[in-house]
Amino acid sequence: MAKPGRPGASKGKKGPTKGTGGKNKRSLEGKGPTPKAEDRAWHPAGKRKAAQERYAAAGGRSTPRQARGPGGGGQGRGSGARPRQSDDTETVTGRNSVLEALRAKIPATALYIAQRVELDDRIKEMLSIAKNRDLAVLEVTRPELDRMAGFDGVHQGVALKVPPYEYAHPQDLLESVIDDGGTPLFVALDGVTDPRNLGAIIRSTAAFGGQGVIIPQRRSAGVNSAAWKTSAGAAARVPVALASNLTNTLKELKKQGVFVLGLDGGGDVSLPALQLADRPVVIVVGSEGRGLSRLVTETCDQIVSIPIDAATESLNAGIAASVALYQVSALRSPS
Repeated sequence: MAKPGRPGASKGKKGPTKGTGGKNKRSLEGKGPTPKAEDRAWHPAGKRKAAQERYAAAGGRSTPRQARGPGGGGQGRGSGARPRQSDDTETVTGRNSVLEALRAKIPATALYIAQRVELDDRIKEMLSIAKNRDLAVLEVTRPELDRMAGFDGVHQGVALKVPPYEYAHPQDLLESVIDDGGTPLFVALDGVTDPRNLGAIIRSTAAFGGQGVIIPQRRSAGVNSAAWKTSAGAAARVPVALASNLTNTLKELKKQGVFVLGLDGGGDVSLPALQLADRPVVIVVGSEGRGLSRLVTETCDQIVSIPIDAATESLNAGIAASVALYQVSALRSPS
């Protein structure tokens, strides 16, 4: 019969634990210095080194320089294959978007190419531009590009690191068009928070002869990687201006002869009957849910509606802007 233990002690029986007695002394000895990261084939640094060597063997630079940040000097934020969450640069993905950004000479910091990517004409032109601009070209795995592109990003085997988007000033936007002898056609967004809608509107603005997009500083989507992707490269050609207060900006544009047209389903003017298309115009598009805000509505010269089938409740911001831009473009150039 087992003797009772002291109060609070465990009742379980456990035998003595023996030491190694020095039998495994070799396992305690060091195995020499740890190899450098770039010398380990499985490590990301080792993969980058191997990619640089393959690029050099193909006729590129022998040692691609480290990607530099917008300020230049020192090791830039874009030097690694995987962007850090705190990185203030943007990642442009997709072949059209990347190629347009390179053609526009946006100060990119690094071009990422997927391993064993199909070298079509666009990829070849990207590599040629990168070589001429001394831009770092890094070969990475497709899972790495998936992480860079984000949850729903489609990279098509390429990505480009670019500095934060530089917004224009609305007044500079207007003066630039007037100086070039053009008739201003802008799109202003009121409460549009989806960057894909912003990208689609930038693309439509470029397609139908618009010269710029104006967004408010608060409660609005900005030009990020999703907007870049949806714009299909048009963000490299169409400037986006940032307004500290959209209502005040629209009032200033009105003082300088620009007519403000707001899109709303209950407008007093039907888009086909628009009489101001040949004048300087800014088309204001509201969010799909709330529409135009009260102050913006009161600032508009006209509220214009787009005729749609009664079974359809509304159009999203991107489609509404596209339809309005097309109509203005058609009225300006009937041929």
